[in-house]
Amino acid sequence: MATTANPLHPLRSATTAVRKFFYYRESSKLPRPPRRSVRVFLFLLALLLPAAAAAAPPPPRTFPLWPAGSLGPRQNEPEVAQDYWVRNVRNPSVTVFQPDPRHRNGAAMVVFPGGGHKIIVWTTEGTRVGEALTRYGLTVFVVKYRLAAEEGSRFDVERDAAADARRAIQWVRAHAADYGVDPARVGAMGFSAGGELVSLIADNPEPPDPLAAVASRNAPDAIARQSARPDFQILVFPGPRGVPGKAVERAPPAFIVAGSRDECCAAPAVALYEQLRKAGVSAELHMFAEAGHAFNLDESDRISILHWPDRLADWLADGGWLDGRRGVREGTAYLAVPAPAPQKGTAR
Repeated sequence: MATTANPLHPLRSATTAVRKFFYYRESSKLPRPPRRSVRVFLFLLALLLPAAAAAAPPPPRTFPLWPAGSLGPRQNEPEVAQDYWVRNVRNPSVTVFQPDPRHRNGAAMVVFPGGGHKIIVWTTEGTRVGEALTRYGLTVFVVKYRLAAEEGSRFDVERDAAADARRAIQWVRAHAADYGVDPARVGAMGFSAGGELVSLIADNPEPPDPLAAVASRNAPDAIARQSARPDFQILVFPGPRGVPGKAVERAPPAFIVAGSRDECCAAPAVALYEQLRKAGVSAELHMFAEAGHAFNLDESDRISILHWPDRLADWLADGGWLDGRRGVREGTAYLAVPAPAPQKGTAR
């Protein structure tokens, strides 16, 4: 998927119109317009440009998922970032990418980048995904979660990283009104190790520990009272953890994509699809010939893989996720909480 600017953006359109106006005047033999006409044109343009700029979405902002001090004394320890990756995540967070307000459709996508639980592939499986999906009108929330396989880590995938994933879903629902999001259209999207997290929270039962994010009115804070199960799931070359699912009868609709030559993740993708299909859960599977692992949005020279995001857009549209045709799920309470203060110094 290309990451060029939205061609419908009004500022771009106004600038293009100005260029065409002066190019046509200079390249033609028409007489120069009166100065008054030029002044009127520039005056109208000056009125248009600020309004166009005001319609642009705000820059991404980052917020912590957990209350200060709740994760221990090392929670404020700085992350380590280089090139495309981030590690040493002690304070899990969500970075918000908002669409053009005129095209926002109310659907949300919570994105979990991969990295084998050793690092987080923050650019090609995180920020670039956030930027790209906003062109569908989605509000996107990219998550940094605790890493269990990082050297010296005492974290656990099922206990800590999955708790961060559930907390992210809850955080989005709790702040749905702040971002114009429908709390009944919150999806989870994971790449590789991030796909494992999606399967753990979507296709498996929630843990009994309330501190691991149970949707309960007796939970420790208002965010934890929200449902932690996504309304739809997207797994992109997902790893084997969480497959087979242990609660697929309650699993949300799924879109699964992987490469047929992916030694790590082809088999889990097929196995999960087959399990969902047999359980009567709506699921769609795309296995691309001659494709391996980590093709992401556009890291391939194969045309079929370059177009897989289009298939995702089709699936989202057909499922009613983009226009709100789906009803609110029964038995789920969505409670609003005050807008948080942004986390300083972590946005990338």
